[in-house]
Amino acid sequence: MTIRQKLEVIRKMLGLTQTKLAERFGVSFVAFNSWWTGKSEPRPKTQAIINELFLEVTGRKIVPEDQLAAKKQALQQKSSEHKNVVTEILDSPDVRDQFILKLTYHSNSIEGSTLTEPDTAAILFDNVALPNKNLIEQLEAKNHQTALNYLFNHTAKKEKINEDLVLKLHSILMNGVRPDAGVYRSHAVRITGINLPTANYASVPKLTSEIMTRVALKTKDIIALSASVHSKFEQIHPFSDGNGRVGRLLMNAMLLSANLAPAIIRNEQKQLYYTYLYKAQTKEDNSQLEGFLCEAVTDGFKILERQD
Repeated sequence: MTIRQKLEVIRKMLGLTQTKLAERFGVSFVAFNSWWTGKSEPRPKTQAIINELFLEVTGRKIVPEDQLAAKKQALQQKSSEHKNVVTEILDSPDVRDQFILKLTYHSNSIEGSTLTEPDTAAILFDNVALPNKNLIEQLEAKNHQTALNYLFNHTAKKEKINEDLVLKLHSILMNGVRPDAGVYRSHAVRITGINLPTANYASVPKLTSEIMTRVALKTKDIIALSASVHSKFEQIHPFSDGNGRVGRLLMNAMLLSANLAPAIIRNEQKQLYYTYLYKAQTKEDNSQLEGFLCEAVTDGFKILERQD
C-alpha cells in the first residue's frame, strides 16, 4: 500500500480530519498534505510510525503485555484516588449530567442516530421536542438517560449485575420503541457489515445466563473481564435491537462496580471499536480491545475530575 492509502485508512478509523492527523504526527498541515498528494514522502522514522499506527488501527498489531499492564496499572492508581466513583457521580449533578450527555450521545450515534450533541443536550436537559428531528431518535435519547440513571442508582446500592439487570435495561431503552422491549429475540439476526455468526435464538437465554455468570466472577483484572464479556455478549446478540447500547451499559456497570469511571466510547472511534471487537470475537485476542477500553475509561476519569 502507498503512504496515501495507509493515511486514508488511519484517518477513517480514528475519525480525524487531515489537520488533526497532521497534529498526531507532529507536523504542519502543509507537510502532511504534501504526503497526502504524493509530492513528498515522510522521513523513514515517520514512515515507521505511520506503519505502526496502520497495523494498530487495522487490528493487526500485537500489543506488548507490559504496555497493556501499564495502562491497567494507571487506571488502578486513578481508581485509588476516588473513594466511590458512582457516589461521586450521583453527588455531583454537573458531572452526572456530563456523563449522561456523553454516554447517550455517543452510544446512540454509534448505532446510527442523527442527533448532534447539542440536540441531545436539549432533549435530555431542556425536555424539548425538536420538530425537525426523528421522533424515535429523540425517544431513544430520553430512554438512554433513564437507563443510565437506573444503572447509576443500581450500582450505588451494590445490587447484583445479573440477567435481570440486562433485561431491565433493555426494557427501559426500548420502551415505546419496540413491542419486544425487555424480551429476548425469537428469530435469527445478522450483524450488518461483518461475517460473524450470532447465537441461535433458542440458545439465547442459556448463553446469556452463562455470560452473566462470568460477570459475577471475582477478578483482579476487571478490564480483561469487561472486554471479554462485552465481546461475547455482542456476538450472542440476545435482542432484536439495542444490543450495542445494552452491552455498553452492562460493561459500564462492571467498571463502576470495580470503582472505575464509565468508558466513553466515542462515535468518531466507531470503526476502531468495531475492528477491535471483531478481532476479539474471531481471533480470541482481546488485547487491542482491552487497550482501547483503558483509553475510554481514562476519558471517563477526565469527566469525573472535570478535565473534559
